Amino acid sequence: MARPMRRIAAAGVVAVLATGLLTVLAGAPAFAAPVVYEAEQATIVNGGTVDSDHPGFTGTGFVNTTNAVGAGVEFTLTIGAAGTATLIFRYANGTTSDRTAGVAVNGTVQSTLAFPPTGSWDTWGTQTVTVSLIAGANVVRTIATTSTGLANMDSLTVEASTPYEAENATIIGGGTVDSNHPGFTGTGFVNTANAVGAGVEFTVASTLARAAKLVFRYANGTTSDRAATVAVNGLVQATLAFPPTGSWDTWSTQTVTVHLNAGSNVVRAAATTSDGLANLDSLTDERQQTGPLSDPVAEDPIASGLGLTLAQFAQFPQSFPVPTPTDSRLMRWARINFLGQIPGSNLLFTPDLNGKLYTVPPTGGTPSVYLDVSATVGANFFSGKGMGSGFGFVAFHPDFATNGRFYTTHSEAFTALTSITPDWTQTNAVIHSVVTEWTATNPAAATFSGTRRTLMRIGFASYLHAIQQIDFNRTAAPGGPDYGLLYIAVGDGGIGYQTTVPQQRGVPHGKILRIDPRGTNSANGRYGIPSSNPFVGQTGTLGEIYALGMRDPHRFSWDTGGTHRMFLGHIGEHDIEGVYDVRAGDNLGWSEREGAFVFNRQEVCNLYSLPANDTSFGYTYPVAAYDHNAAGIPCGADAGKAIVGGFVYRGNALPALRGKYVFGDLVDGRVFYTNEADMVRGSGGRAPLYQLRIFTTSGTETTMAALAGDSRVDLRFGVDQAGELHLLSKANGRVWKVTGSVGSAP
Repeated sequence: MARPMRRIAAAGVVAVLATGLLTVLAGAPAFAAPVVYEAEQATIVNGGTVDSDHPGFTGTGFVNTTNAVGAGVEFTLTIGAAGTATLIFRYANGTTSDRTAGVAVNGTVQSTLAFPPTGSWDTWGTQTVTVSLIAGANVVRTIATTSTGLANMDSLTVEASTPYEAENATIIGGGTVDSNHPGFTGTGFVNTANAVGAGVEFTVASTLARAAKLVFRYANGTTSDRAATVAVNGLVQATLAFPPTGSWDTWSTQTVTVHLNAGSNVVRAAATTSDGLANLDSLTDERQQTGPLSDPVAEDPIASGLGLTLAQFAQFPQSFPVPTPTDSRLMRWARINFLGQIPGSNLLFTPDLNGKLYTVPPTGGTPSVYLDVSATVGANFFSGKGMGSGFGFVAFHPDFATNGRFYTTHSEAFTALTSITPDWTQTNAVIHSVVTEWTATNPAAATFSGTRRTLMRIGFASYLHAIQQIDFNRTAAPGGPDYGLLYIAVGDGGIGYQTTVPQQRGVPHGKILRIDPRGTNSANGRYGIPSSNPFVGQTGTLGEIYALGMRDPHRFSWDTGGTHRMFLGHIGEHDIEGVYDVRAGDNLGWSEREGAFVFNRQEVCNLYSLPANDTSFGYTYPVAAYDHNAAGIPCGADAGKAIVGGFVYRGNALPALRGKYVFGDLVDGRVFYTNEADMVRGSGGRAPLYQLRIFTTSGTETTMAALAGDSRVDLRFGVDQAGELHLLSKANGRVWKVTGSVGSAP
């Protein structure tokens, strides 16, 4: 039977414990960290048992296969880069004859091992073989070639590291290759100049984009640390101390986990003080994935020298959810969640999840109620449970000034759950999301008067991840194929982590839909399905689907410059907050993937590296991302991190921001940017992510949490037709306009 394999990273020298014996494996670098796979956690092939009646085994037991040709043990290894690896099988053979076995990797026999007698079943020995492994998952099987079966199998130790000698690397800022201190590997070591920035640059190959454990071997004969930054492809991902080793003849290691792109990576260790680097002997890429990733996105946001000046723009009146919530996170001053400009008008607009649609003067000031959605919907309106429940969003048709049409999404519950049939629903729905078309009798009027009709209604099994945003592509030209089509971002209903709903093409959940609100060829006849949609005509697939595989597609926007790309801020489940460049037909992978990592619905608290055949699945991965750094956060607890998508700045008032995609973390209020040009699909990497500083109009540096008066900011972004940015906080119901920038940045 198959068992989840327990993999143990061995520390220091590769050692195999036998009864009364410590064997140091010849040829293994003293600084490599092999991984031990216990046989009792592997898959037994063609019969056998896990026993513990012979002492000296490691783990909880060993495998005793049946006495038959083809009996064996199958281990699954995950490797980050293709190459050779040393396999060390620990076994016991109490007979007087060899027990031979073939060693197959991914179905191909690469070697035959003899497994000679060890003297007794209580005495353990090892057999070693070198094999070739592919990047990603590798299945290693030992199979008996005779009717006596295998020897008793205790474990498999895998040493798959790749060393890079410093003397073969590039010396930065001056230094020499020396050999006057014994104990180095290779032909020497690098002694850099005593200067800030002096360093060594290695070129590290990786078949997969992955989190990689790199081990620096060094000597520091001083009494002080010789700190250095570690940069990969120009992006600093960590700082290492390189503490004293006691003498220049004593060698030690420092280990760091970084993100490597698929292909060639430039890894630079550079001194941060005038003492220069410690003597560097080598860099080793351990290559192995030893289990769940503790830090999937190793690079943290970089502190930027660029800051934003914010001026208060508007203060919204207090509002209250219905029914009264028990979740304190819903008790905000005003649950404002967007700011935009009405087409053909100088007025701005803002929806409040608790029910009202406001207009705001172009220079800011006091908001005015344009429409009370909650009052119009009546008793079934619901905003009291679920972070996105209520009046979620509004999208004005680009021709609103002449046709008076705009569209909203809101939540309903109570008697609506039993009296109104949704177009699609999850089992035991607790809430409905409703998309409505409103037509104003006079588009120029200060308040709404007119008619409304329902376009679609979707039921959700939880109060989480319903319809998040609806919008029109503001870059589409009149008469063009995308003009007047409505995009609808539908969440997975909070159940994607335990179901395949986001991948099921016959339902709208976990998808972005695109519809023609004036068409009639939908199943309910209330809207149209554009013939240009990517899945039109495919059996078992909704024609409305534009892209799929999403958990919580929270905010999207189109770049008004460049190639008008659509960027989505996608809120992750366990650890990954991602920015995606979304195109027609894309599959973002959820819930098979979270970001560019494997998500296992039976093990929701861990993420894993991608398999070697990942490209065959056709998933689209983030062009920028950050993680929760959630190692100390209990599984299932709120990590207090969630991305809020923003905009590529193309305005004229802030030249330092041009071409930068500005977004943030909606919970803690950090404001980020990444350069639009650096966000490249299919590159195997992620664009560097920078954290902006925040300033008041008086020049005082502050934070969004301080401006909002709350550690939970509930940050949102808005933009006017000139492309100028606004920041919103639900915590105190305020809007700030970005009126200036401070400093500069890459």
